[in-house]
Amino acid sequence: MAKTKPGKDSMDDEKLKWDALDERELLKTRVFRVLSRRERAGDIEGDYIALDAPDCVVVIPEYRGNFVLVRQWRHGAGRLTTEFPGGVVDRGEDPREAALRELREETGYRAGSMELLGVCSPNPALFNSRFYCFLARELEPAGKLEPDPDELLNVFLRPIDEAIADFGGEDETHAFMGAALAFYLRAKMYPELT
Repeated sequence: MAKTKPGKDSMDDEKLKWDALDERELLKTRVFRVLSRRERAGDIEGDYIALDAPDCVVVIPEYRGNFVLVRQWRHGAGRLTTEFPGGVVDRGEDPREAALRELREETGYRAGSMELLGVCSPNPALFNSRFYCFLARELEPAGKLEPDPDELLNVFLRPIDEAIADFGGEDETHAFMGAALAFYLRAKMYPELT
């Protein structure tokens, strides 16, 4: 893959990097920590906020020409959303194992194949975590759902083309689903890249 050439007013990439001078924990929650970092780049110095959050997975389950989707309440948005199953990678857990676990817990399906489509940062301006996207195929029903105690879910099938066309609609706004769809479409259009 070709690297982008910097413009005439650009500086060397090394000069773009910041050094951490100090770090303090401002808040610790069940899900993430809020950190204050004192950082320096050249003669510029300042305090910046970072969220220390666990890595997460999203699984794109393909089943007989459909995606297996979940519908659940999202507290931040204060509404229901439709999305792919997924969740947090537990401490010490391999992302692929987390994807298999989340698929089983949230949908009741097991995957015969689980392929990593891509990894990205949810929002590198604030979060230090990574997002792993997997494609699950050869699905078999494996029993009842096993969600977390506070996780209320509806599971359903939606034709793949319809699910792609619906993204960005009223209930299909989760950015992780959008990123997952981009990885999915890239794999379909450019299979040599996966």
